Amino acid sequence: MAAWPSSAPVPTEERFTFFSPVKHFRDVSGTELTQFERGVVAGLLVGQASFGGDGRQPQITLRMHIRHESLFRWLMARFPRTRLYGPYHHGERSYYQWMARGRALVEDVLPVLEVSIGPELDEPAAQRLAEMTDRYADYIARIRDQG
Repeated sequence: MAAWPSSAPVPTEERFTFFSPVKHFRDVSGTELTQFERGVVAGLLVGQASFGGDGRQPQITLRMHIRHESLFRWLMARFPRTRLYGPYHHGERSYYQWMARGRALVEDVLPVLEVSIGPELDEPAAQRLAEMTDRYADYIARIRDQG
């Protein structure tokens, strides 16, 4: 990886930033997420995402057609420690896959979902979120304790 001249702005992809636990839903610029943005994130993940894990750590996966690329870029701008993969092309399907796991999930995304997704909003989604957080409670607690 090439070093950037000190006078040139460093592209987001090349920056290293230390993050503390998110308590006020802040994006990478330090701007608090608006109520609208929190609602978009919650609605999108309730309706389209998979809440699960790999047996060691939890993850949230969102997979949608490439025509939704701008929505994925919007998510990445607000949660820059998450990952966007793709585009993938399998047969007739072309899609991107967004994943939140590790610190990005625990410190950035979960705080938004924990206050947004409850049984009064969507019982099945609240149950899926609770199952994931229960199954990976030790992992989540370790990350939060490291703060």
